[in-house]
Amino acid sequence: MKHDGELHTLTGAYALHALAPTEHEAFTAHLADCPSCRQEVAEFSATAARLAAAASAPPPARMKDAVLYGIDSVRQQPPLVPATGRPTTLAAVLRRRAFSLALAASLAAAAVLGGVSVWQNQRTEEARQQAQASERQLQDLGAVMAAPDARTVRGRTTGGAATSVVSSKLQNRAVFIGSGLPDPGEGRTYQLWFDDHGSMRPAGLLAHDGATLMQGGIQGASGVGLTVEPAGGSAQPTTRPVMLLALPA
Repeated sequence: MKHDGELHTLTGAYALHALAPTEHEAFTAHLADCPSCRQEVAEFSATAARLAAAASAPPPARMKDAVLYGIDSVRQQPPLVPATGRPTTLAAVLRRRAFSLALAASLAAAAVLGGVSVWQNQRTEEARQQAQASERQLQDLGAVMAAPDARTVRGRTTGGAATSVVSSKLQNRAVFIGSGLPDPGEGRTYQLWFDDHGSMRPAGLLAHDGATLMQGGIQGASGVGLTVEPAGGSAQPTTRPVMLLALPA
């Protein structure tokens, strides 16, 4: 059984369901009072899910072509003629031919397995980079919302969804928080904007409710807007804003 001070080291094992029953029970109780461990478990679980998907995903279709090409292109060696000059039996020739084919197939399969290993390593690296990007985003969100000069303005969209913007001049960043936003529709997305005293500047796309770190600095911005745009976003708003909030002076 781990002591209380050592429970913080069990986040990875807990996410992988690798703890003994007594440790699992103790760590589950520990999670109720430890936000940092809850965050680590969530991130480890997400990364483990991505790695599992990478390991179980079928290899790309091009690898099958590589195997077939490798088998057909490996040069066959001619049958060895015994030094005694005695005629070679058909069975001996077939055995040697079967051995050559098996060797060619083994070499091609080894090449493909090496390719699968490289591909899986790439997927693992992608998952690691995604986890790091998520961690950086959480840190940036926390830095804005916990800044000593953080200011919050609240409002609602034309459809009644609750919205808030937390901004910090020290951080020169802003966080948009939405709750109850309806589906923008097929082929549409929500887009955030900084209102630079009448000139709208793109500040990122919004896929769902929650907190989003807006792209770009707040310097020079007098407000924040939200519109519904075609998928991928627009350089300038193409629809009337569903929300406009003035930033603190």
